[in-house]
Formats: sequence, C-alpha cells, structure tokens
Amino acid sequence: MIVGPCAAFSLLVVVVAPWIGSTGVTWHHVLAGISPDREIFVVARLPRTLFAAIAGGALAMAGVLFQALLRNSLADPFTLGVSAGSSFGAVVAIWFGLETAIWGIPWISVAAFTGAFVTILLVFFIARTGNTLPAFTLLLAGITLNFVFGALIMFIHYAANFSQGYLMTRWTMGAVDTADMQTVARSAPFVIACFAGLLWLSPHLNPLSAGEEWAASRGVHVRRVKHLVYFMGSILTGAVTAFSGPIGFVGLIVPHTVRLVAGPDHRTLIPASFFLGSAFLVICDTLARTLFAPAEIPVGVITALVGGPFFILLLKRKRNELW
Repeated sequence: MIVGPCAAFSLLVVVVAPWIGSTGVTWHHVLAGISPDREIFVVARLPRTLFAAIAGGALAMAGVLFQALLRNSLADPFTLGVSAGSSFGAVVAIWFGLETAIWGIPWISVAAFTGAFVTILLVFFIARTGNTLPAFTLLLAGITLNFVFGALIMFIHYAANFSQGYLMTRWTMGAVDTADMQTVARSAPFVIACFAGLLWLSPHLNPLSAGEEWAASRGVHVRRVKHLVYFMGSILTGAVTAFSGPIGFVGLIVPHTVRLVAGPDHRTLIPASFFLGSAFLVICDTLARTLFAPAEIPVGVITALVGGPFFILLLKRKRNELW
C-alpha cells in the first residue's frame, strides 16, 4: 500500500521544512516565544510550508483528474486554461492598481480567482454539445483560451509601467512566499472538500479513463462524473492559483510517478498523489528559499528546473508504462 508511506513522508517533510532556512531557529526558543525565533518560525516559515503542502496536493489531484477526464497523459491542471484565466485576472488587478483588500482578501487574489472561475465556465459552455462534454472539444477549448489569455496578458504587460510589469512577471512565476495563516484557512476548505469528494468518486474514474463506452457499460453515469471531475479539478486549481500564481509541473510529474509505482487505480492514485504532491512542493519551496539565501527564487522556477529533467528521465526509462 503506497498511500501510507506517502502520507508519512508528506507529514515528515511538513514538520521538518519550517526548521530549515538561512537563519537558524531552535525549538525551545520557538516554544518559549522568544524573538526572533518565534516570528521566523510562526509568521514566516510555518504558513508558507502549510500553504505549499495544500497547493501541491491540490495541483497533483487536479492533474490526476484532468488526465482521467481527457485520457491524455500530458494533461495537467493548466491544460484547460484555468491558470491563464487566473493570471489574466491578477494582471488586470495589478494594472489597475488594486492593492487593497476586500474582507481581508487581496484584490489580486480575488481577481485571480474570478478569472479562473470565468474561464471554467467559458471552457465548459464552449465545449458542451447538448448533454455531452466531448474530451477532444474540451481540450481544444482550453488550449484556445490559453492562447487568448496569453495574448491579453502580453498586451497588458506591454502597456503597464515598469513597477507594474515587475509585479506581473513576479506573480506569473508562481510563489508561496506571501502566504499567511489566513491564506491557509481560505484555501484549505476547498481542497479538503474536494479531496473527500474525490475519494468517493475515485472508483468511477477507473472505467472512465478506459473510455466513455466502457464506463457506461459498467454502470457509470458518464455525463455526471465528467462534469464533477471537470469542475472539481478546475476549482482545485483556481483555489490555490489565486494565492500562489501558476506553479507548473506538479500536476504532471506527481501523478505519473505514483502511477508508475502503484498502478492506475484511482482509489490509490488520488490520495497518494495528494500526499506526494504536498511533499514535492514543500521541498521545492524549501530549496527556493535556501539555495541562494538571503535571496529567494520563485518556487515555480524550482518546480520547472527539478520537474523537467525528472520527467524526461521517466519518459526515457518507463515510456511503455507511463499510461
């Protein structure tokens, strides 16, 4: 059983990571509330570690869902344009100088989630044909909106001033360094609810990934399951991207790694991917803030630098077993 070891590894990483950094902290100073150790641990490191764990798990689960929905081993959380829509919303907010907060949530995050949600609806209604949701049309609609939003983002970036352009570039690299406990509290309910729902839905994904006709012959309500998979995967992506920006490769690498070790059974694949995705992003964020300390690298850069070669290695060694 791979879920138990993945959960234990994720827990170990989350517990150890906040203690690692360019400035050393001791546990007795933290527990005693002695500054600056307590502030470094509680205010700076612990929230970003917890949010990285939530975001990594959400993106990994979304990758599993989109690969099953589209029956495409290269699908990831950003294939259907959710990331591009979220980035467009954030870039618009930066362009208009919306730096305040509404109900304690930064306007940039509100705009990013709104952009992601609008994209979810656009892709759904563009791809929907009658009562069906063809996977090929869904994929084409997502890719098309990716290009459209990408062009709009480049236009706004060109029209923005230097400081706005820097903020836009920095946001689109993906990072978790601005996370606090409120960010964790706002994103965690979406992820936990989707995780619980997917555990219930996971037995239906096995026949669906083999084909709609096969799934229907096995008693799966194909239309309802496809709609649930699409919206849950998109909400998972939007809920974390609104606060972190786009972080690539997590939803592509982690599901494939688990699939190679444990097989294609989604009852195992979904929880194992969640825990391994959490550990993967926490490790990448720890590297991002320690490799060139005191300077930090956006975690999206680290996931691409680590994930790209790793995925190529998987392709070379296990190309016949990848899907």
